[in-house]
Amino acid sequence: MEAAAGQKSLPLILARELASNLATPMFLMDDAGTLVFYNDAAELLIGRPFAELGEIASEEFGQVLELSDADGNRLLRRNSPAGIAFFEHRPAHLRLCATGYDGVRRVVEATAYPLFGAEGEMHGVVNVFWQVDDAKAPEVEPD
Repeated sequence: MEAAAGQKSLPLILARELASNLATPMFLMDDAGTLVFYNDAAELLIGRPFAELGEIASEEFGQVLELSDADGNRLLRRNSPAGIAFFEHRPAHLRLCATGYDGVRRVVEATAYPLFGAEGEMHGVVNVFWQVDDAKAPEVEPD
């Protein structure tokens, strides 16, 4: 059952409730590709509170993050774990580098999976990630 325009689906609401009660950094995208929530633990890595940023198109969010692979090669958003989960409807995991809104470049492990409803319909993407403290983030290779 689809949610009415502007309303979030029940699976997305439940995922947000789960994320808000975890100490593991986590963000959620809806089925339109909009970043709809990230928890307090994710704020530390994203570099800005969700209350300040609010919902944002994933394209805009991805541009700020300047994603790259562990070797510093630019990573297209669709090749990130969240992009793979969104576009290919399958789980994905990758070590990658990202620049937060605070300008700090971090190495993170990220695992994303599509959020399917009871009847197999796509409701969005759940992305869980954590900083790798012993790794140095390489500079992003110029285009």
